[in-house]
Amino acid sequence: VQLQASGGGLVQAGGSLRLSCAASGRTFNTYTMGWFRQPPGKEREFVAAFAAIRWGGGSTSYVDSVKGRFTISRDNAKDTVYLQMNSLKPEDTAVYYCAASRGPLYLSIHPGNMDYWGKGTQVTVSS
Repeated sequence: VQLQASGGGLVQAGGSLRLSCAASGRTFNTYTMGWFRQPPGKEREFVAAFAAIRWGGGSTSYVDSVKGRFTISRDNAKDTVYLQMNSLKPEDTAVYYCAASRGPLYLSIHPGNMDYWGKGTQVTVSS
């Protein structure tokens, strides 16, 4: 699976961005899809994940710091996963990565359990 993330940019605090991640291949719906981010000088961290159909379809998971502000969604017909980010804060500044896992949701919150990664897209939130 090849993943291509897009949609990053510079936005003021309180603004919104929508990230997209397009996947190649015909087995997109068999993968749990996740978004991770790496702030400057910090380790990569989990943001959100959306389970594959075989692992419970509509189930999602979010890191506490983005709950109520970010929404992950997927369109299996378009082989694309999205991350809608609202009420952005300066601390959301990071390189955002999408990733795919063959495993269930609860394992896909750990970067080490993801099977495929896309190149990152920079999100910068100014205060």
